[in-house]
Amino acid sequence: MTENDLIKKCKKGDREAFNMIFEKYQAQVINIAYGMLSDREDAYDAAQEVFVRVYKSIESFKEKSSFTTWLYRITTNICSDILRKRQKSNNVISMNQSVEENKEIDIIDDALTPEENVELSERQKAVRTAISELKDEYRVVITLCDIEEMSYDEIAEILKVPKGTVKSRINRARISLKKKLMDRRELF
Repeated sequence: MTENDLIKKCKKGDREAFNMIFEKYQAQVINIAYGMLSDREDAYDAAQEVFVRVYKSIESFKEKSSFTTWLYRITTNICSDILRKRQKSNNVISMNQSVEENKEIDIIDDALTPEENVELSERQKAVRTAISELKDEYRVVITLCDIEEMSYDEIAEILKVPKGTVKSRINRARISLKKKLMDRRELF
């Protein structure tokens, strides 16, 4: 069954078709949310909110863009809302993640020694922390471009900004990320 068939069935209220869409895109939505929010629980909450919104508003999907573009736009909008709420409530966001949390995310190569695993984990933690400290507009483009490996055109469509703006933000985000990681250069 094609994606278009699933979408048509979803628009008619077919829950099984929606479940298939959910299964297909759940991991990608969670990854984008985690990249933007830097918190596992918030990422799962955001993903749940994304799919609730998709279920409720699938009829409004006009198919002018691809379904994934529409889905990722919803994801980035919900994550941006969560980040704004965090800032308004002045919540402190912990930059410290336990090693256990990292093991759930990291793909561990069994051929690595324990020391190499610790070093790799520290590097990844430093990068995640640095990404979480970026401005929201930089965090989202870094996540979409460098983690989700989307093209500039796809990112521009998701964020509804010109391609040049995407390029500029990615460049600035990478410069900012590099500066933040210079303090931990012994890991790299």
